[in-house]
Amino acid sequence: MPHESGQLYVVSAPSGAGKTSLVSALLKDMDHIGVSVSHTTRTMRPGEEDGVNYHFVDEPAFQAMIDRGEFFEHAWVFDRHYGTSRPAVAARLAEGEDVILEIDWQGARQIREQRPATRSIFILPPSFNALRTRLSGRGQDDDATIARRMKDAVSEMSHFNEYDYVVINDDFEVALAELKSIIQGERCRSERVQLRHSALLEDLLSHMPPVE
Repeated sequence: MPHESGQLYVVSAPSGAGKTSLVSALLKDMDHIGVSVSHTTRTMRPGEEDGVNYHFVDEPAFQAMIDRGEFFEHAWVFDRHYGTSRPAVAARLAEGEDVILEIDWQGARQIREQRPATRSIFILPPSFNALRTRLSGRGQDDDATIARRMKDAVSEMSHFNEYDYVVINDDFEVALAELKSIIQGERCRSERVQLRHSALLEDLLSHMPPVE
């Protein structure tokens, strides 16, 4: 029986669109799917765990991984390095697990160039004002920071049409159902069904009448 390979997904969204909450809810409702844990050189924040939120490494270790070609993608964001480990993702896919990469549009481009079969999903807020309200409602940033985040969000959203799927997070439960339907639909693709149910297909087709 052939070994099933998992499907790789990239999920992108502007800050405040609800991507993290949607993906977390998806993981609770579906089996055989997980999120890749990125590497970063930023400092661990209170409440975070190494290997859970990120793999926290120093700059020399990160640079060594770059030199060895171990990253699917990596970027310099807000004066820190972030990257996705190629060996770690490849191992999970080889075991048949679907893997989600939560990355920005630049990282998504790098992934698609290396693995064209990657499926990409972009999550949008229902409106500009709703996004502003969500970012302001966090109560953690001053007006200047919020203005910068809104500018970054518009820049990020301008790339939505590069993605295979778009989910608008207006009603959370509806958006979650749409996200789940994308994963379910991909699992029903012919090539994946052939791998997962090869014994069944062989049995069904073995009963075909002989050609006269």
